[in-house]
Amino acid sequence: MSRSDALAWRDRLTPATRMGLSIAVATGLYGISFGALSVAAGLSVAQTAALSLLMFTGGSQFAFIGVVAGGGTGAAALGAASLLGVRNAVYGLQMGRLLAPRGVWRWLAAHWTIDESTATASSQSDASEQRRGFWVAGGGVFLLWNVFTLVGALLGDTLGDPRRFGLDGAAVAAFLGLLWPRLRAREPVALALVCGLATAVSIPCLPAGLPILLAAAVGAAWGAWHSRSAR
Repeated sequence: MSRSDALAWRDRLTPATRMGLSIAVATGLYGISFGALSVAAGLSVAQTAALSLLMFTGGSQFAFIGVVAGGGTGAAALGAASLLGVRNAVYGLQMGRLLAPRGVWRWLAAHWTIDESTATASSQSDASEQRRGFWVAGGGVFLLWNVFTLVGALLGDTLGDPRRFGLDGAAVAAFLGLLWPRLRAREPVALALVCGLATAVSIPCLPAGLPILLAAAVGAAWGAWHSRSAR
């Protein structure tokens, strides 16, 4: 393909499509770290692939294998993963009104409603671009995330200890990336500090997986108190 043909092809891609593809590639490559860490935590290649295929929400997947690696029970791992997945349900309300999918597309849209697809759609002003951004980002991330999860899982034994490459910090970086944009006022910062302190204090005392549940309970109590005070 000549340079002029490449430029013409690029010009045919809409802004939402370009954004969705860029996000899909960046997020998909990140799946290598999940695959490697999942195998290192004791899951098989098949189990690792199934998590990405069926759960398909990176933060929840990292939380799940983090609890398993720490010796937590399956229930505790599922609880921690579910807490982090609640945000996708909130996204779903917004995307449902935006996309109004029907039939099998409704199920597919629900499965592909993640941070990346929601952010791509929400950043567009035109309705058609919003829909295009959602489907390109959602489908692209789903495809590449699963491909690179499998690559990371298959290479897990070859890579050795994931900490040699800093892959163990990937989950922390992901959580900080999700949290940071929300810390724009005093109350969210204070709540984050209180929940972080509760988690840190409880880690030596509680089984793996339960500290994050305790932090969630603290956050819920904070919200209930704040709502009651406002009334």
